[in-house]
Amino acid sequence: MHYIGLDVHKQTVSYCVKTAAGELVEEGRLDATREALTEWAVRKSVWQGALEATPFSGWIHDTLAPYAEDLAVAHPAALDAIARAKKKSDRIDAAKLADLCRADLLPRVWMPPAELRELRRLLRFRRRLVEQATWSKNRIATVLMELGEPYAKSKLHGKRYFYAYLDELDASEADLLLLSASRDRLEDSAAAVRLVEKRLLEHPLLRERVARLRTIPGVGAVTALTWALEIGDPQRFSSLDRAVSYCGLCARLNESAGKSKRGPLSKQRNPHLQHVLIEAAHLAPRWNEELARLHQKQVERGHRNRAAVRVARQLVALLLAVDRRATGYERR
Repeated sequence: MHYIGLDVHKQTVSYCVKTAAGELVEEGRLDATREALTEWAVRKSVWQGALEATPFSGWIHDTLAPYAEDLAVAHPAALDAIARAKKKSDRIDAAKLADLCRADLLPRVWMPPAELRELRRLLRFRRRLVEQATWSKNRIATVLMELGEPYAKSKLHGKRYFYAYLDELDASEADLLLLSASRDRLEDSAAAVRLVEKRLLEHPLLRERVARLRTIPGVGAVTALTWALEIGDPQRFSSLDRAVSYCGLCARLNESAGKSKRGPLSKQRNPHLQHVLIEAAHLAPRWNEELARLHQKQVERGHRNRAAVRVARQLVALLLAVDRRATGYERR
């Protein structure tokens, strides 16, 4: 059995091959293409490998996995803590991955299937479209404020009101062009958001699962889609605490000499899932009596933002329970 560490980059992949005893067998560099990786992999006999999780690790993993006994993907932050050294290079990093692989000390992460990664990219693109639409709205309002023109704030982004208002606006040609361009970008982003949501909700891999998650009062389409695609397989979480930690809803712990200190919410989390759950926690109590009581109880104790985090944790518990059982929500 050979153990191979792979240091992957956008254009190259450095590799290091070692035996179980740690003897160096081979090391080198490959072009980051499917053809080069496949040609290299078919020449290997029996091997296990490891690579670091990066934005482009998915296709490299899919290309090499059929030729390996086991191909692990390592958590970059945990890997850095384990293998931090004074010197760093692609060759050294590949050798460290090979050593961690043969010693079975690799901090693994879960690699989603290719189809799930594709849908996840589409959902994350939707968030970017929403941000662009918000930027366009702010740009329109900012231009009108700079011109000192009064407008109805609640109606400004309505299509009929905006174009009627634009026809009557006394502004320069440059400002009218800026307002029209911002409006066009807003409409394009909104149309793309609707198209992405429709395709995701109708996808056979998500349709039934999202429908079950939406039986929870206060959970809408975006929250259900984000949970399904970012969590992937709910059975990979052995406890609720692990799911809460993955969602970024727990504080950093620093314990030493019998004293423990709690910090703010941990930065080691899934930021997309954290963002959606916090937003949902502010709105869900309006439709969910259980969450409304919990929110009110936490608000009476102190900070409203802490109450939102507590509601978000309860949302994780409800979503995880429904997802694991594969049945709809049942009121207790």
